[in-house]
Amino acid sequence: MNAGAAVTHVDASKGMVQWAKENAALSGLSDRPVRWLVDDCVKFVQREQRRGNKYDGIIMDPPSYGRGPGGEVWKLEEQLFSLTELCLPILSEDALFFILNSYTTGLSPSVMEYLLGTMLQKRFGGSTSSSEIGLHVTESGLTLPCGSTAIWQN
Repeated sequence: MNAGAAVTHVDASKGMVQWAKENAALSGLSDRPVRWLVDDCVKFVQREQRRGNKYDGIIMDPPSYGRGPGGEVWKLEEQLFSLTELCLPILSEDALFFILNSYTTGLSPSVMEYLLGTMLQKRFGGSTSSSEIGLHVTESGLTLPCGSTAIWQN
């Protein structure tokens, strides 16, 4: 946002959107151009496709598991490919990045990197990387693994 970007933050949880707004304010970013939306991410992306809206970057942090208002079940391992694929048409021709975070046990960084690489590199070029997400433990000097991240960048 410091470089002039506009951000659209979408989450189905009203509480998570409120928390993100509070974090933005605490970081001195409350005056920046952010659209805060409480919405189902799949429905949002489908609407953006119909409207022809494009984005230069996507940061996706989907839940490991969840239930929709109609009792729909969300399991990341089963729906990550289709969710990522759904987002491809809303990336601009000059897309810069796609970041995927996961806190799902057993979903390795290399699998996420492979997913982004196969979906994005053929169309856009660029490169992919991945790593673990972790918390540094001061007492032991070790890092407690908490999840994975994969990044495609152009």
